[in-house]
Amino acid sequence: MHVSTYPMMHSCPGLLLLSFLFLADADTPPRFTRTPEDQTGVQGGVASFVCQAAGDPQPKIVWNKKGKKVSNQRFEVIEFDDGSGSVLRIQPLRTPRDEAVYECHASSSAGEITATARLTVLREDQLPSGFPTIDMGPQLKVVERSRTATMLCAASGNPDPEITWFKDFLPVNTSNNNGRIKQLRSGGTPIRGALQIEMSEESDQGKYECVATNRDGTRYSTPANLYVRELREVRRVPPRFSIPPADSEIMPGGNVNITCVAVGSPMPYVKWMLGAEDLTPEDDMPIGRNVLELTDVRQSNNYTCVAMSTLGVIEAVAQIIVKALPKAPGMPVVTERTATSITLTWDSGNPEPVSYYIIQHRAKGSEDPYKEIDGIATTRYSVGGLSPYSHYDFRVAAVNTIGQGPSSEVVEARTAEQAPSSPPRQVIGRMLSATTAMIHWDEPEEPNGQVVGYRVYYTSDNSLPVNQWEKQMVRGSSFITIQDLTPNKTYYIRVLAFTSVGDGPLSQDLQIIAKTGVPSQPLDFKGEAKSETSILLSWVAPTTQGGPDNQITGYELVYRRADDTEEKKVSFEPATSYLLKNLKPFSTYTFQLAAKSKNGIGAYTNEVSIDTPQTLFATNFRVKASMKNSVLLSWEIRDKNPVQPFTILYGKGQSVEVDGKQTQKLITGLEPDTQYSFLLTNRANSAGGLQHRVTTTTAPDILKTKPIVVGKTNADGMVTVQLPTVQTTAKVRGYFVVVVPLKKQRGGKFLNPWEDPDQMNLDELLREINRTSVSRALRIRRQASQSDPRAYVTAHFKTLPIEFTLGDGRNYGDFRNRPLQNGQDYVFFVLALLDLSENTMYSTSPYSDPVTSSYVDPQPIVDEEEGLLWVVGPVLAVIFIVCIVIAILLFKSKPDRKRAEAEGRKGSFPCSKAMSSHHPTDPVELRRINFQTPGMASHPPVPISELADHIERLKANDNLKFSQEYESVDPGQQFTWENSNLEVNKPKNRYANVIAYDHSRVILSSIEGVLGSDYINANYIDGYRRQNAYIATQGALPETFGDFWRMVWEQHTANIIMMTKLEEKSRVKCDQYWPTRGTETYGLIQVTLLDTVELATYSVRTFALYKSGSNEKREVRHFQFTAWPDHGVPEHPTPFLAFLRRVKACNPPDAGPMVVHCSAGVGRTGCFIVIDAMTERIKHEKTIDIYGHVTLMRSERNYMVQTEDQYIFIHDALLEAVTCGNTEVPARNLYSYIQRLTQIEPGENVTGMELEFKRLASAKAHTSRFVSANLPCNKFKNRLVNIMPYETTRVCLQPIRGVEGSDYINASFIDGYRQQKAYIATQGPLAETTEDYWRMLWEHNSTIVVMLTKLREMGREKCHQYWPAERSARYQYFVVDPMAEYNMPQYILREFKVTDARDGQSRTVRQFQFTDWPEQGVPKSGEGFIDFIGQVHKTKEQFGQDGPITVHCSAGVGRTGVFITLSIVLERMRYEGVVDIFQTVKMLRTQRPATVQTEDQYQFCYRASLEYLGSFDHYAT
Repeated sequence: MHVSTYPMMHSCPGLLLLSFLFLADADTPPRFTRTPEDQTGVQGGVASFVCQAAGDPQPKIVWNKKGKKVSNQRFEVIEFDDGSGSVLRIQPLRTPRDEAVYECHASSSAGEITATARLTVLREDQLPSGFPTIDMGPQLKVVERSRTATMLCAASGNPDPEITWFKDFLPVNTSNNNGRIKQLRSGGTPIRGALQIEMSEESDQGKYECVATNRDGTRYSTPANLYVRELREVRRVPPRFSIPPADSEIMPGGNVNITCVAVGSPMPYVKWMLGAEDLTPEDDMPIGRNVLELTDVRQSNNYTCVAMSTLGVIEAVAQIIVKALPKAPGMPVVTERTATSITLTWDSGNPEPVSYYIIQHRAKGSEDPYKEIDGIATTRYSVGGLSPYSHYDFRVAAVNTIGQGPSSEVVEARTAEQAPSSPPRQVIGRMLSATTAMIHWDEPEEPNGQVVGYRVYYTSDNSLPVNQWEKQMVRGSSFITIQDLTPNKTYYIRVLAFTSVGDGPLSQDLQIIAKTGVPSQPLDFKGEAKSETSILLSWVAPTTQGGPDNQITGYELVYRRADDTEEKKVSFEPATSYLLKNLKPFSTYTFQLAAKSKNGIGAYTNEVSIDTPQTLFATNFRVKASMKNSVLLSWEIRDKNPVQPFTILYGKGQSVEVDGKQTQKLITGLEPDTQYSFLLTNRANSAGGLQHRVTTTTAPDILKTKPIVVGKTNADGMVTVQLPTVQTTAKVRGYFVVVVPLKKQRGGKFLNPWEDPDQMNLDELLREINRTSVSRALRIRRQASQSDPRAYVTAHFKTLPIEFTLGDGRNYGDFRNRPLQNGQDYVFFVLALLDLSENTMYSTSPYSDPVTSSYVDPQPIVDEEEGLLWVVGPVLAVIFIVCIVIAILLFKSKPDRKRAEAEGRKGSFPCSKAMSSHHPTDPVELRRINFQTPGMASHPPVPISELADHIERLKANDNLKFSQEYESVDPGQQFTWENSNLEVNKPKNRYANVIAYDHSRVILSSIEGVLGSDYINANYIDGYRRQNAYIATQGALPETFGDFWRMVWEQHTANIIMMTKLEEKSRVKCDQYWPTRGTETYGLIQVTLLDTVELATYSVRTFALYKSGSNEKREVRHFQFTAWPDHGVPEHPTPFLAFLRRVKACNPPDAGPMVVHCSAGVGRTGCFIVIDAMTERIKHEKTIDIYGHVTLMRSERNYMVQTEDQYIFIHDALLEAVTCGNTEVPARNLYSYIQRLTQIEPGENVTGMELEFKRLASAKAHTSRFVSANLPCNKFKNRLVNIMPYETTRVCLQPIRGVEGSDYINASFIDGYRQQKAYIATQGPLAETTEDYWRMLWEHNSTIVVMLTKLREMGREKCHQYWPAERSARYQYFVVDPMAEYNMPQYILREFKVTDARDGQSRTVRQFQFTDWPEQGVPKSGEGFIDFIGQVHKTKEQFGQDGPITVHCSAGVGRTGVFITLSIVLERMRYEGVVDIFQTVKMLRTQRPATVQTEDQYQFCYRASLEYLGSFDHYAT
């Protein structure tokens, strides 16, 4: 600090006097009375430097930072009232930019001086352990003038911090107020350090902060306002109960707490009594509230709560009733019975009332649990749905409010009889003589009672109705003899059983010929199709009696095709089955069979109908090759477009499903040297006999050890290996050494997709081995040209050598041992061709360990057989052209390309000149060039400028064109999903029909020894100009949690998007795969929940991930959109687009694919991906290609974008995105953004603000959105005819029976920032709707009301006075009692006690009426309104119930809209640091029309947000 002074004079006394006189009139140079001190603050906190100086003239103080005058929105200079200096305040602190030396420069005409102080700013994570913390800051206080106000503060730290106070950003002076304002220095916290203001006066009103400082640093509390109001007369209020004690019912031995709360002025003492006994000690009587704790209560009693003060004594009684479970009712009595019901009555057995009864019943003698019928209100009940003539046990139990009591004794009852419901069984007959027949039968399956007897009907003319047949009755036996038959005639016989109630049905016709010695009808005649042209018939031979002439000598079969009239006959030797061949496929045949003896032909059976199946779906089912653990099956397909998949059954009930277009299948997981039978069936008709069977034996395991690498790969791509020893006596035709290049993964690692060679589809290799028609030179040429990583045979031996050099370039057998490629990893194995069966049989060794070929600069391979080139040159040329054609076709076929992508290849495709004008990196563009489906050709990209018209055309005629367009989306290819179909993987699929295509599935790294461990139901999906931008997957199942997190880790995912709730419509949509708190381990991945933020329409969670065996920690964000409705799609895209913007802001550019899932991972997931990709495209192009992108996605995962509604929603969302643009602004740029908005737009004569507001108004609500509001019975309830609630968001009241429209009030639910339905926006009540208004507050538990209007403005009623001023008033069911009224500077706070007269329940409702809103326009400054918003929300946090805040002005849209908009915007600004007024208002307008009504109000929202940024309000955190 530098201070300039004048020197003293050593001279004569006269001169001295003169100089004193001179100096008395001279200026005094500046001197500091208080200098700034060094400070350490915390990031986001506050720092204040105080500087005061004296001198004559009074010096002027300027603050500098690094020699320049400070100027920044965050820097504020506050002058002392007496002009003695100023405070430099910096808030919020930022590191490192605020760290500097600050100078206080005091200057006047008499000189200048400077003092400096250093500011250090630390982040929270850098704070030393002793840094001060504020344990309790000051709270809002209202004090009456001349009373004492105490602002409390408690802080801790090491050493204990010193506490000082600031008021309105200036230090509080506690020394020159005659002790009126002092800081308390004694007592415990929070008294020590408190600021006490005695004899408070208006000048004490302001914003107070307490500041804690020790050697480690300084911390400021949140500010709190002190309001000083006029002194009032002391209210003296006699005691009354605000919470009277409540009655309770409890179980014997139960516990209960009874609360009693009384209020008054002075506050009353509260005690409990039981009869005359005091339960509360006299010397420990609490004030205001007393809770009586009762334990082990055995008997009922009345407890009295007494409240007393100097103004009176009041009492209230709580009745505690000890209830027991009900006793068992008396034994039920059967009063009525029918065949299917039993009616019971019983005695209640309980003196106390019973809520209801339960009847339990079950079949007599059954071990099954009793079936229960509950909710029975009477002591008589008829139990229906029973079986006829059956015994049952019944018992009854009673239920009261405590629970279910014991059951009564059991009563047994039998249902009444009924006529039989089935005919007699096994009706057979035989001739005793030429005129007498004997008929026999068994009892019916369902007699339904006691069978009294049987009636037997018979005739030789079966064209007569049965009632004209002859009949005989039999009682007590099950056979009959019929006499006097006419010889040689055929008789038809039918039998029925009857009970005392009636007759049962007749049996089928039995035919019998009246002739001795001929056989009776064959029994149990049936048939089944054995193939498309053959049917196998079977029967039981009829019994024969008598001599050899009566024995059966053969059978006669009569049959015909349904469409033919001509019958065919065939006779054959005695048998019990017959295979009828050469039938026509897909036909119905009828058959009748008769037995023959030497005496003649017997009676024919009744007709039997059997169908032959369709032409066989496949032929030539055979074993192509047997390996030791697998078998390759093949077949030929007749139908080129089979609809149904096939099923192959094998082993012990194992099966595998095969796509109907495939002609071969590798069955893996078999045992060596074991016989297996394979059955190929057409799944749909396996019952119809469409099947082929083959049997084979798997190969013996003759190569048990793996080949071993003995050296390193040399510069020529060669490596020496040791081959396994052969353990067999079987004949081996030859050995093949097979090399398998490994596939490169995303992270650059090589991966072998198979665990052992038998899992590979060796078809290519087998063709290579068996191909003898191609010349050796061509084969070698083909091998040399195969640069893609496919397995190949490198050598063939008759006997296996011990050592072998891989890649030496020589020929072994017919195969060239080509050098290994640089930078590629390989494994290899030996395959032995065995001569054991008619099938090709191979045995494989295990894979070798990986061989890395990393030699430098390989030499080009020279074909050893160049001499042959002249011979095969022309042939090669033709083959080369064919190869090019095939290559192009392959390039166009998606599966191979996607497989390559799935393996992590990121390179773009080679592009021709035709493509170079596009963006060859965009997969949708590439598809349009390379694989344009007819649908894509007829649906080109839509110019953004025409999107609105385009959508309007599609929506015409009830979305007709939308339906046609959606239905036409088709990828134009077929894909396999073998991995999803593996038995081991089926449990990992949430839905059986939602699978993962093989070519695009996400392949996890395999876990050794775990079959299927590389599988998850997930596919890569391309984004805009980025392949594999997303992973679409299903909602995780408990068995796939580990796989899900492993995928997130392996794919380097940073964001997970969840488009569903865990449960919807009581169905589990996704299992919770993350921890609710703390840490959970899923498989190899440990997941820790770091943070959860729940907002109105979505939640954001942050997880830390660790993988076992790795010390890397990763952070993953989880965004869950919770506003997608259970049915259909969101009504408006606005919340979804806000969610999407938040997701995009958090996805790092270098992250792996974004994981997106809903439940199945196709519908909502598809919507998210298309909208995200298209919003990205809009930034770079003038067209949009929804059709193309959905088509592309469908080729990567089935069913993507699942419904037409979703397809329309995508269009609506993108139209809104295009129309509204991006209006989100970082808070720090808000000032410049508003500056831009207030300027005239180029080419327009209006400001940007006007244009933005007009853009809001462009979306008009359709009248169909207002239903109840427009009903004649409700119209008079609307203050303005044009301001009504939408049907979907209106607040519904509980209807009053018989009163039409009683569920209606002009009010809408509005979502807040963090909570759905956080506010109710409503009109100022009318006289006619005041009762509805109180009903609404009560039913929706709204205890905070905000009123933003006066009752009358501009000479007109704006709102009816809906509350009582002086004494209580009744509004329908509710008594409203005014308790207090506080007049604050900008608002009035009223407190009401509201009691429901129906049950006596009470609540406190607080009404905040803002009084500073001008009658015209908007407030000049936003600060007061922001303070008001803060006060309302703070009170809600302290006292509010869970219900919404009700906000109203006059119509409930203008000022109401501003209040809710700013509440949301300010909270979001604090949390996210961004502002989006446009989207916030737009979102509000989807919930209530015209919210934020005028441009003035819209501009005020911007202005207030800016003021909020600049102020440091007690609502800020």
